[in-house]
Amino acid sequence: MPGTLDITPLRSFVAVADNGGFQRAADALHLSQAAVSQHVRRLELAVGRRLFERDGRSSRFTHDGEALLGYARRLLELHDRTLAHFLPDEVPALAIGSTEHAAAQLLPALTGAMGSALLRHEVRLRLDRGVRLREDLAAGRLDLAILPGPTANPELDGSASALTVGSLELTWYAAPGWRLPGDGTVPIVVFESPCALRVRAVETLNAHGLSPSVVGEAVQLAGVQAAAAAGVGVALMATLGQVPTGLVEVEDLPLVPPLEFAVWGRSGIDPGLLAFVADALGRTVAAAPRAERGVDVAV
Repeated sequence: MPGTLDITPLRSFVAVADNGGFQRAADALHLSQAAVSQHVRRLELAVGRRLFERDGRSSRFTHDGEALLGYARRLLELHDRTLAHFLPDEVPALAIGSTEHAAAQLLPALTGAMGSALLRHEVRLRLDRGVRLREDLAAGRLDLAILPGPTANPELDGSASALTVGSLELTWYAAPGWRLPGDGTVPIVVFESPCALRVRAVETLNAHGLSPSVVGEAVQLAGVQAAAAAGVGVALMATLGQVPTGLVEVEDLPLVPPLEFAVWGRSGIDPGLLAFVADALGRTVAAAPRAERGVDVAV
């Protein structure tokens, strides 16, 4: 008989991914770490699979855990959207979508910079793949979306407007002690297509006469980082100078051109709000440390 996926354990499970660990998830949810661990065990019993595995002194998602994470985000979104439909509209809602790379580095700065402006809205944040965010923005299900790429996008022309935020420096990361094979191939860990980072990694390596070989794919940022930390391959990420746990910079690969980011607003969005968000994010990007090694490559 199939198990039951309760909302509270799912929320704890997603919080572990979003906050980078069980204790941080517990702090964010105002629960004990034991309670969060119990929620995860309930989910494992429900699906009949292990969702985490030990990695030294920490834990990482299993392949089944990564799969459940994608479903959990959608279940929680539908759950919260359903309840919100029946709540009184006391304050205007503001739905902000972002890819994981942008969220990890830029959303904290956004919430801090907007201050009282955010207090006038019921803010709902959504993390998802860029292709889904573009679809929801065009359909009006999102008010704002922080997306990689230029401000000219045929998928959104006419249904949204955009302002450039800036460019995020991209860095190669791998497990400590990881080395290139030496035969001209570069094993890489990437997001599933379509992905701007994946394209940038492949194009840059090809431009230098190297042969990228995709040895690992993941839907979530946690999966990419876990595979790289396990020594599967090297991963290209935007981290604003913050080295992810369990990884080190790889300095013997070509310097990758920065990835442009823009903030998009749905049709009819207040232009002042769009400009305010773009400015807040742009100042964060401009303050980030810039790479000083290697030679930039045009791709």
